Amino acid sequence: MPVDRATKRAWLIWSTAVVVYVAALFHRTSLGVAGLEAADRFHVGPAALGTFTVLQIGLYALMQIPTGLLVDRFGPRRVLTAAALLMGTGQLMFALAESYPLGLAARAVLGVGDAMTWVSVLRLAAAHFPPRKFSVVMTLSAALGGAGNLVATVPLTLLLRSTGWTLTFLVAGLATAAYSAVVLWRVREAPEGVTPPVPEAVPLRTVAKRVASAWRVPGTRLGFWVHFTSMSAPALLGLLWGFPYLVEAQGLSRPQASAVLSVLVLVAIASGPVMGAVIARKPEWRMPIVGGYLAAALGCWAVLLGWPGGVLPTPVLYAVFAVLAFGNPASGVAFALVRDYNPLHRVSTATGVANVGGFGAITFAALAVGVVLDVLPPMPVAQAYRIAFLSVVAVLVLGVWRTAVWWRRARAAVFAAEDRGEQVPVQIRRRRWDVLASA
Repeated sequence: MPVDRATKRAWLIWSTAVVVYVAALFHRTSLGVAGLEAADRFHVGPAALGTFTVLQIGLYALMQIPTGLLVDRFGPRRVLTAAALLMGTGQLMFALAESYPLGLAARAVLGVGDAMTWVSVLRLAAAHFPPRKFSVVMTLSAALGGAGNLVATVPLTLLLRSTGWTLTFLVAGLATAAYSAVVLWRVREAPEGVTPPVPEAVPLRTVAKRVASAWRVPGTRLGFWVHFTSMSAPALLGLLWGFPYLVEAQGLSRPQASAVLSVLVLVAIASGPVMGAVIARKPEWRMPIVGGYLAAALGCWAVLLGWPGGVLPTPVLYAVFAVLAFGNPASGVAFALVRDYNPLHRVSTATGVANVGGFGAITFAALAVGVVLDVLPPMPVAQAYRIAFLSVVAVLVLGVWRTAVWWRRARAAVFAAEDRGEQVPVQIRRRRWDVLASA
């Protein structure tokens, strides 16, 4: 049963866990500003460079459903401990790697550890905080995770320049691996006085049924497409292609490019808790907020790709990146939907299903941009990036379409439940287009 209030112990457990997520965001986005150094270190071109992110994020996406099942089976405490150890090991390997295959192996280990963090943090939040506090804690977690992303912009650029590749990533890897002991010591599965359910081994057939049951819920499906659409573009820019685009296509210096990328993080950190508070008090506003962001994102990409000559004034770049940054907190709506429309014993699995959406989109778009840049004939760099970024816009348009479809279907499911006299998590008003869609 969900708890009715948040305790000091709950905040302590959550704060211990969220540090692992902060580390995960740092490790995940560190290649965003180290991409050009990685290309020189491993002697690779754009497509091979993109493979680092594709492999890491692809494994992240593939691990989401298994991670949900692992959390359900072993509990978030042990899964988070393993995540910190894996991320630390992966970053240590990356610090020492001098060959491309070893670098890929390091990012793969890091990606598996990264994949185990977010679902675990959300499961702890669902167990230790009341349902209406969940949205606030979730967006606060995401905002604090942005601190790790922020360190991976200007500070990491300066560290790489002053201390070098090996020492920078060695220290990061050792610190993360050591923190696993803190997680094992301080994190607990359930609130004090509450006996956690005894986990049972789940047969493969039951696993498939559990995933299928989560996928059949319209709220889960809507969460998948919200995450797919909202998160993919800002994450793609922050993880890999934003820094090379700003330096090579827009002519910014590396510190200037890092400063523009930091806007993605700062806006997300500032807006995340505010958005969490709003959707906690007014959950019926969740999807209108997402819809407004998606319309603004389409306008931003029209500016990036349609600007005459392809080279934008720096203030315009700041503005565009600031608007796109709202995609990170907006993507949190996906997990609020999952939390509301799935029973607690299936929340981790359904969260993993929704989380696949955004990271699957990033995996495809990151690979597509690298491949297009590699195969294009010689042309101005700004023009090449405009063509390559069309793949990102294609992903966004697909996501907008599917989000609209499942928004309508999820609303129809809520109204049908109300007509049957069932209690629904969120009261929404019928609109004219709801009536027309059901006619």
